Amino acid sequence: MGKQKILITEPFAQEAVNLLLEGNLDVVVNIEPAQEELVKIIEGFDSLIVRSKTDVNGDVIRAGKKLSIIGRAGVGVDNIDVEAATRQGVIVMNAPDANTVSTAELAMLFIMALSRNFYRAVHSLRSGKWEKSKLKGRELYQKTLGIVGLGRIGSEVAKRAQSFGMEVVAFDPFVSLSRGKQLNVEMLPFEELLKRADYITLHLSLTDESYHLIGEEEFGKMKPGVRIVNCARGGIIDEQALYKAVKENVVAGCGLDVFEKEPPIDNPLLELDEVIASPHLGASTQEAQKNVSLQMARQVKKGLLEGVMDNAVNYPRMNPEELSRVGPYVEIAEKLGMYQGQVAEGNIEGIEITCTGEIMNYQTNLLTAAFLKGLLGCMLPESVNYINSQVVAKERGIKVTEKSSSQVEDFPSLIKAEVSAGGGKNSIAGTLFGRNDPRIVRIDGYHVDVSPSGYLLSCVNSDKPGAVAHISSVLNEAGVNIANMTVGRKEAGGRAVTVLNIDSRVDREVLSKIRDNPVIVKALLIKL
Repeated sequence: MGKQKILITEPFAQEAVNLLLEGNLDVVVNIEPAQEELVKIIEGFDSLIVRSKTDVNGDVIRAGKKLSIIGRAGVGVDNIDVEAATRQGVIVMNAPDANTVSTAELAMLFIMALSRNFYRAVHSLRSGKWEKSKLKGRELYQKTLGIVGLGRIGSEVAKRAQSFGMEVVAFDPFVSLSRGKQLNVEMLPFEELLKRADYITLHLSLTDESYHLIGEEEFGKMKPGVRIVNCARGGIIDEQALYKAVKENVVAGCGLDVFEKEPPIDNPLLELDEVIASPHLGASTQEAQKNVSLQMARQVKKGLLEGVMDNAVNYPRMNPEELSRVGPYVEIAEKLGMYQGQVAEGNIEGIEITCTGEIMNYQTNLLTAAFLKGLLGCMLPESVNYINSQVVAKERGIKVTEKSSSQVEDFPSLIKAEVSAGGGKNSIAGTLFGRNDPRIVRIDGYHVDVSPSGYLLSCVNSDKPGAVAHISSVLNEAGVNIANMTVGRKEAGGRAVTVLNIDSRVDREVLSKIRDNPVIVKALLIKL
């Protein structure tokens, strides 16, 4: 058997290339080949390593008949057709950790520069001015830093801020209170963090839930003179609301490394003296670029030579027959996790997953991994995958328990999950109708029949006349079509769960109108 071959199509550190060669692997570096050329040459390679420019579409993947691993030297995999790779049994892996320190340091740079008016001071001095008294700053010592997203990067920021004598508080529902204590960080509800923080720094991914997480309403709850940093993703802050908050002196300073539209051509925020900005430099250090190459080289080498797939973003490799049997259950497990990740209130402390019926004969550990990927991926989609989801849960202090039960249920197979968060518990269960029709069949003990796809409006309401009519009326007024609806109740006149599949997203105003009725206890938008 000849050497396994690796094709690298974008700049890659020589040390990383050498690491692959040391593994007796054949490495070919062909920087940014034309798409037609890539489709033509990929057939002879066992692995393909790219960054963000190479379009690894279905044509490329289908032409790569020997491909077993596609490596993305970076975090996002938007340029890779992951679904096509999964169908062909090809592992797609990324390198989510290599830029942790560089991004954390950039966030601290912004925090310090905003505190001492550093950018304005440099600009003023270069303009021939001496504005010492005008540019008086403030110390970080004993100030409160609010971190939104206490993952790897957020945790590194916390350590550095604490070395300056800052009090650190954080909001992250996917970090347990015990993990917060380990980091000497006080975990707070989101609104409480907004009220207490002198500085706010964002370290979460952009999802439907985090899009415009900070807008006009949130700025209204902050301390006057707050300083805000975003080195995460553009779109988490509503830029129009931010501009208004700066002009009204609610926000005294802002550091932005990311924007909703990049590059930020004609962005009015860049005209403000209170705003300092950089062109998405979070991972742009020599060390980070080298580290991401080395991390990917180690992963690909390990995968090809040992069959160990670190940071795989799709299923662990399996043959088509196994995939056809297990795949649909993996899908429903992930959807159940996504649902729970969006409804859990407070910090998640524990998760119990129980599989009953025929499904016990499958890889139930894979179903647990899929559930955790769905749950944690609500806020961390770029760094949570089927391989590392259990490790990520452990890092965040979340206790995960797996159970199998021979107890006869209403369905041939059933996946049940109970999440403990904020002192309460939420439960959900799902199954397959036929071979490929996933359904949510229980929510907190209420029997339902929900197709887990697209947008769901999940409501808890009094089981009284008018509840469903009110919800339907508000949606009709907003021009939102209802595709399907299910209502579950335990007893007449008590509480009920109403879940609607809707054709489009609803905004906060629509949700507020739905809640503005005494029969509605809770109303949430869920994206699956």
